[in-house]
Amino acid sequence: MKKGNPWALIPFVVFLILFIGSGVITGDFYAFPVIVAIAISGAVALAMNRKEPFARKVDIFCQGAGNVNVMLMVVIFLLAGAFSEVAKGMGAVDSAVNFALSVVPQNLLVVGLFIIACFISLSMGTSVGTIVALAPIGVGISEHTDITMALVMAAIIGGSMFGDNLSFISDTTITAVRSQGAEMKDKFKVNFWIVLPAAIVTGIILTVFTMGATAQLEHSSYSLLKIVPYVFVIIFALAGMNVFLVLALGIVLSGGVGLVDGSYELMTLLQKIGEGMSGMYEMAFLAILIAGMVEVIKFNGGIDFLLYLATRRIKSKKGAELGIAGLVGLTDLSTANNTIAILITGSLAKNIAEQYGIEPRKSASILDVFSCAIQGLLPYGAQLLAAASVAAISPISILQYSFYPVLIGICGVIAILVGYPTKKKTIILSK
Repeated sequence: MKKGNPWALIPFVVFLILFIGSGVITGDFYAFPVIVAIAISGAVALAMNRKEPFARKVDIFCQGAGNVNVMLMVVIFLLAGAFSEVAKGMGAVDSAVNFALSVVPQNLLVVGLFIIACFISLSMGTSVGTIVALAPIGVGISEHTDITMALVMAAIIGGSMFGDNLSFISDTTITAVRSQGAEMKDKFKVNFWIVLPAAIVTGIILTVFTMGATAQLEHSSYSLLKIVPYVFVIIFALAGMNVFLVLALGIVLSGGVGLVDGSYELMTLLQKIGEGMSGMYEMAFLAILIAGMVEVIKFNGGIDFLLYLATRRIKSKKGAELGIAGLVGLTDLSTANNTIAILITGSLAKNIAEQYGIEPRKSASILDVFSCAIQGLLPYGAQLLAAASVAAISPISILQYSFYPVLIGICGVIAILVGYPTKKKTIILSK
């Protein structure tokens, strides 16, 4: 194996210094725009390797940025953003939350909140959006019971990471699947059976912790019709329908419901679609810029060096899978963003997976599971910061109750050690 060139990794180092350094100095890890940090790092990559003409390096950058998988990812990001915004704008989130609260027993409110967060995040494809929607309800539950605020927020964060890790329209899932060349439904099935035990155990723990606590909450009205688009997207995506069709029909269905019930007029609906797409612009351009930068780093020998470093002690397929888990986990610790972590490590993980015969559905699942496990435990990550700001508590106080992120990490390791999933059998038909 080629040892590669460690100096080619300088753009990665520049990115981490800009991103983490600004966070340490300002106390806000989101103060320095991540897209600016990536743009500067990309410029550094282009400035290196003076043996090559600058025009040649720009061509290499553009080839990486315009990779077919990257472009597919960008289009899916835009459609997912449009669907999420249109559904939310016509009241789908509120209806889903209010419906769930109306059927949850009063003595199981925190467990119910965890399950509601699982469904909402699976439907919306965003952990932060789920937290923002449910955190005020969690505050009300805590204030009306003797259940500690940190425990309630941890339940919401855990449920939100469930969907972030599984949703067909989550940017982390889309990135993991596209970077590994996997099928969305295949990755979902592998992922689901890894995290389901973690969700069940979390539910049991929350039940034990909150046993006997009750609260009387007033339930707002809801419309089952408004929940239909979410159910449609989940069912048809699982059935194997092309993700483009699923999202496009989801937008049409959400918009149709909004037009029928008066939530939208035609022009406001079109504006919502535009807002949803524009909300994904940063993520789309991040994917493009990171792909371009990684291609230049790869050309300069940086990826070969990382592969050599990551695999020199690997002796088996299980070791390779644990190596991928460690890579994405460490990257997420550095960037505090699981989607960016997958974007950065995706090509490297694919190379390792191909070298050791790891199926795309498994490598995609590993990237998603372990990035979400770390993300759900970062006190400087967007999820804990969002919940803590609404609840007016320290994000550190939430960590002691963060059962779900820890459990999915444990379940992910167990899945690797037991060899789940078993390799698909290829049937060769003889003439």
